[in-house]
Amino acid sequence: MVKWLGAIAGFAYRGIIGAIGGYLIGSLIDSMFFSKKTSGGTGNIFTQQGQTVSPGDFELNLLSLCSIVIKADGSVSQRELDYVRRYFVQSYGKERANATFRTFNDVIKNREVNAQRVCEYLVQRTRREVRLQIVHFLFGIAQADGRVSEAEVNQIAQIAGYLRLSRGEFESLKAMFFKSAESAYTILELDKGATDAEVKKAYREMAKKYHPDKLQHMDEAYRQGAEEKFKNVQEAYETIQKERGM
Repeated sequence: MVKWLGAIAGFAYRGIIGAIGGYLIGSLIDSMFFSKKTSGGTGNIFTQQGQTVSPGDFELNLLSLCSIVIKADGSVSQRELDYVRRYFVQSYGKERANATFRTFNDVIKNREVNAQRVCEYLVQRTRREVRLQIVHFLFGIAQADGRVSEAEVNQIAQIAGYLRLSRGEFESLKAMFFKSAESAYTILELDKGATDAEVKKAYREMAKKYHPDKLQHMDEAYRQGAEEKFKNVQEAYETIQKERGM
């Protein structure tokens, strides 16, 4: 409730930019004082620590993180913007995506986003598998213009840390976009000196972590992202198998 009052007040004061700011501030107040408790089930993929995040709030916070990555290298790439647009069209349909993207353009052009605050909000309300997929999605945005800059990598690394992902998890996701002789081991969160038994164990653990079923309640675009990560894990294991003759 507070978030909508904040949006209305912000709009009256500074138009659409004020509305976005008021909504974000109101969301934080809502999260601090009016968080809803789950009804005991675990089917909601957003549920974490007894709190939930609505699809609308999740969407707004995800857009905020997207804007940070897109602006990380000092320029706004149309191909990166198109990547985000395609995601929302695929997820929500063209009409809603267009409305969402108008708000997104305002965030991109006119607002500075506090990554740590956004991530703290998401950490309290989303499961780890969702946060892993967020970072995977952010790398997809960064790569959409044909190259992932050092500034983008650093920004995504910072976001991953704020989302309380381990360094190994971040490097694993990064390796899915930076193919090299070592990337198969990095994806499985292994050193190249790992034994065959350790490789097999790591593969089982990573396959479980990234299994698409963990995101079956998310929208289609996120499920496809989960399938892509799972495929990368399988390919990494097969690469090591061939290399070692396992």
